[in-house]
Amino acid sequence: MALLNFRKREDVAAPTVNPQVEAFLQDYSIEVMPRTASKVENFRDLLPEGTRVYIAHIEGTPIEDMVETAARLADDGFQVMPHFPARIIKDAATLEDWINRYQGEAGVKQALLLAGGVAQPHGEFHSSMQLMETGLFDRAGFTRLHVAGHPEGNKDIDPKGGDQNVMDALRWKASFNERTDAEMALATQFCFEAKPIIEWADSIKAAGVDLPIHIGIAGPAKLQTMIKFAVACGVGPSLKVLQKRAKDVTKLMLPFEPNEVVAELAAHKAANPDFNITNVHFFPLGGIKTNAQWAIDNGGRSAVPANQD
Repeated sequence: MALLNFRKREDVAAPTVNPQVEAFLQDYSIEVMPRTASKVENFRDLLPEGTRVYIAHIEGTPIEDMVETAARLADDGFQVMPHFPARIIKDAATLEDWINRYQGEAGVKQALLLAGGVAQPHGEFHSSMQLMETGLFDRAGFTRLHVAGHPEGNKDIDPKGGDQNVMDALRWKASFNERTDAEMALATQFCFEAKPIIEWADSIKAAGVDLPIHIGIAGPAKLQTMIKFAVACGVGPSLKVLQKRAKDVTKLMLPFEPNEVVAELAAHKAANPDFNITNVHFFPLGGIKTNAQWAIDNGGRSAVPANQD
């Protein structure tokens, strides 16, 4: 297990850590964007050595900014996993150029492939499956490919409701897992309620999709911020957790933390070791530093040394 390398806060008593939560948070990952990463002076003060850091590629972000952020994080000893959003990639030549830049300047060997939140594709790609079919990631020797999971469905994929198209896509991705040398996993949208997450994870495994799941969890943030992002990202039924909290005026100005959903998922994992949720992936909606400190306080640390995949 990699040693922690963040600074100990001598003046603050160590919080009591739930051992189930501590185990569940091992090898967690976190997401950044170039503009948010630029505000962090030293990631090594915040994140355990070897932490997997996703770099979100929002439409309009120059590839140069993405690669620069990737190189910085790689130099600091983190595992870098940039997003490849299909709908903002013009063509195969552009995709190959991005791959070459990431590998040449940052040694990237991991990627999150997703359609991307753009209504109209910029070119010939509209899905992560098309990116995989190019064979470019396999030829470039990528060791890990993650794809999107949607515990509460996705109206962009299934506009009439239900989950038929989502499930068809998941089965295709599970089949692709048999044809690639890269390790694959599902990285999901964030949710706020454990029960539907558990039901969804069990349902896709029963349907033959046995990919490991890295469950999306929203890091601590002001309630208003959390609701804004949840609505924008299409969070479904679990949004009611936030809406219920909003009705309590005594809690309205307090930050919303993921303690309850993480503790319930951790307890389920402890009772069911074969449960297909294997990792936690944080969306730091209230800031990277705030999220990193919450993880530290709850025993989170990376289990993968920086020089491994």
